[in-house]
Amino acid sequence: MKKIVVLISGSGSNLQSLIDATSNGLQAQIVAVISNQPDAYGLIRAQKAGIPALTLSAKSLASREEYDAALMAMMDGYQPDLVVLAGFMRILTADFVKHYAGKMLNIHPSLLPKYPGLHTHRKAIENGDSEHGTSVHFVTEELDGGPVILQAKVPIFAEDSEEAVVERVKAQEHNIYPLVVQWFIDDRLVMKDNLAYLDGQCLPPQGYANE
Repeated sequence: MKKIVVLISGSGSNLQSLIDATSNGLQAQIVAVISNQPDAYGLIRAQKAGIPALTLSAKSLASREEYDAALMAMMDGYQPDLVVLAGFMRILTADFVKHYAGKMLNIHPSLLPKYPGLHTHRKAIENGDSEHGTSVHFVTEELDGGPVILQAKVPIFAEDSEEAVVERVKAQEHNIYPLVVQWFIDDRLVMKDNLAYLDGQCLPPQGYANE
């Protein structure tokens, strides 16, 4: 059975969707959940599911390079086949990304390439967008710039608060992230030459589209 390490910083709602998926047919084992924040609620989710829940704080390490080297050492002890970033709020070093190239996924709350970085929901509302969404992508050295695998769109209504849009997007994230992880676990999904391939077919810039 393939092994997954999940990295988190916060509540871990996407982590929970993956934990639920492993109880409902996803043939993989989450072997560790690691957070850079000791009070992240996602660690409690992991503990409740019987998954090793670990913390690596940056406070005791002098640089991003030292942190990522320590994190790699911690993760490699579990020999992950896949690394899943689920709200891990750190910018990763090039060495870290290269080490897990082709087997690290991230989910970003926008329709990439729109709105990389933070505050995506607010930007979409302020710019008057009629739709927003979320993207699952392979992680590369470019921040939120790796090849997109799958996107989900949601509407933005005139009366929407930022919180309403956040919740609408999260609901879609919890659907599409386990699906993409399933594709990877089933050896259907690979990254090659900085492009994503599903069932041997190169995916377009916006990822898989069944339309």
